[in-house]
Amino acid sequence: MSEMITPASEKQLFGHPQGLFYLFFAELWERFSFYGMRALLTLYMVDVIFEALAKKDYATAAVYSSYGSLVYASTVIGGRISDGILGMRNSIFLGGILMSLGHFVLAIENNVAFFLALSLIIAGNGFFKPNISTFVGSLYKDGDPRKDSGFTIFYMGINIGGWVAPLLCGWLAAAYGWHYGFGLAGIGMLTGLIVFWSGIKKGVFGDKGLPPENGNIDKKVAGIKQGILVPILAFASVPVIAYLLSSYQALGEEGTWLGDQNIVNIIFKLIGISILGYLTYIMVQATPDERKKLFVAVLITFFMTIFWGFHELSGSVITLFAARNVDLEGIMSASQTNSLNSMWIIILAIPISMLWQWLSKKNLNPRTPYKFGMGLLFAGISFYALAISGASANESGYVPFAYLLLMYFLLSVGELFMSPVGLSKITDLSPKRIVAFMMGVWFLSSAFAFQVVGFIGKQLAIESTDGTISGFETLTVYTDGFMLIAKYSLGAGLLVILASPLIKRLMGNVH
Repeated sequence: MSEMITPASEKQLFGHPQGLFYLFFAELWERFSFYGMRALLTLYMVDVIFEALAKKDYATAAVYSSYGSLVYASTVIGGRISDGILGMRNSIFLGGILMSLGHFVLAIENNVAFFLALSLIIAGNGFFKPNISTFVGSLYKDGDPRKDSGFTIFYMGINIGGWVAPLLCGWLAAAYGWHYGFGLAGIGMLTGLIVFWSGIKKGVFGDKGLPPENGNIDKKVAGIKQGILVPILAFASVPVIAYLLSSYQALGEEGTWLGDQNIVNIIFKLIGISILGYLTYIMVQATPDERKKLFVAVLITFFMTIFWGFHELSGSVITLFAARNVDLEGIMSASQTNSLNSMWIIILAIPISMLWQWLSKKNLNPRTPYKFGMGLLFAGISFYALAISGASANESGYVPFAYLLLMYFLLSVGELFMSPVGLSKITDLSPKRIVAFMMGVWFLSSAFAFQVVGFIGKQLAIESTDGTISGFETLTVYTDGFMLIAKYSLGAGLLVILASPLIKRLMGNVH
């Protein structure tokens, strides 16, 4: 037992707490499973789950959108349960077990199993994802200068998983069948869990990540300890989530107020209205200085939602575009193109980080609003590259792979301009009493981004009973859609840059 309570700081590796590297590999394998599965998901739905439907693209867009929204929304609930009851270690284990089961159930070719599998992954992600990132921070004391580089190492694990997984899972799915690809994703998740378990057995985490000292884990509700009740409820939530995912059909007829909304769309609209109402209440109560900064926090969250909404099309519409209209012959499969974003992030992360350091020394490092504006401009240019690709299409309606490669390069630059700075600015701009709430809102922005993905996916859905639709019949639909996205993103970017002097004044002393 004495080894289990050894301070984590006593165990070092390459100048960092040894526990960091166990979390690095656990997260690498978890992201391997997540991105490996995501690379196959849209194509699997179009080719297998909804193969018989004329509106297969529409159904796929609706389910993909609901899945993505619920995956990210679940992290807010899982994070709260961890803070109040389970602690980070137990939450990561529970999440890992649920996700492993989900990936393996996905390897069963059955529609009911498909929705249950996605639901297990959603429930598991809620416990796993927010806690492993928080765990990294807990390994360092406040003010430890190594903390930033520790997170850089950790996030590199995320991108290595995101790069390798689509290549391997995509290859297995193409060579041997969908379920081998999904099965490999499951093995990846299980590997991550084993790495984390071995770290606990070796005592590398010291006393970090244990249940909170309030004793809630042993308190009984309805005669059951909460530490046991939480996993029971987590598993019980799975069929409920599966029902929400399977209710992808529109609730209203075209022209009625419900239109093409499904149950998940309406839930997120209600959540959005509730959050805006609560934020309005907080702003009324806040001091003038707090109000200004809080307004900026809400603003950058809104623009981040727009960016992620366009960015996350990579797993849906852009994957279908790659399958139907990009000349991939001899290069990679459509599912494997999901690796390109992470590949560019790995290549560009250090050079762009060094660029900010170099500009800081010269007092030229742009403040956050300018970085956000430039990030949106890069996203707009990336979609413009895809929009004009149609002019280079061959006689079969396929465009050169170079356009897709360029698009992911530009989008990844935009991501590196926005994503790393956004999270830290939320903590700086939010009043201390509501920092946790604002962090929850920030994470929910990714959930709302998938609502944008679903809306765009439905607009660009190809209606056909032919399983091999491609060429010029789909090219114009996609390129016209990409041009519209480019205009919106470029417009949002210009708006942010023009408003940056005002936003800077509202931010006060926050850079």
